Amino acid sequence: MEFKKGEVVKGKVTGIAKFGAFVELAPGKSGLVYISEIANTFVKEVSDYLTVGQEVTVKVINIDENGRINLSIKQAEQPRPQESIPQRQDRGQPYQRAPQASSGDDAPVDAAFEDKLKRFMKDSDSKMSDIRRQSERRGSRRRRG
Repeated sequence: MEFKKGEVVKGKVTGIAKFGAFVELAPGKSGLVYISEIANTFVKEVSDYLTVGQEVTVKVINIDENGRINLSIKQAEQPRPQESIPQRQDRGQPYQRAPQASSGDDAPVDAAFEDKLKRFMKDSDSKMSDIRRQSERRGSRRRRG
């Protein structure tokens, strides 16, 4: 049986190593799930998540030129793009992306954001000039001594 990149299949864990787990996909065909592809959280010990003989659903993420198959459990479990759209609490409607501002002057601009950005830039410039003055004072003291 041939496998394709992106395909989601079921397999059986046949071995566990420090760096991941070996999964048999079909008789004579196995792949490796690296430790970073086991779960969406930090995995210190593979054996905390998997056991030999356990059935798992995996996604084929790569097949190299030598025929080695790299697998992922966490990518196989991720929801499809349609399912991952967050819903608004008030109306049960998907969130809409904000319209992108065009280069024309007639495009509406979020005034609150602009105000925040101006305040940030002013504070940043003020802090940077204070730091420059302090470093210049320190430098002039060192030259005198």
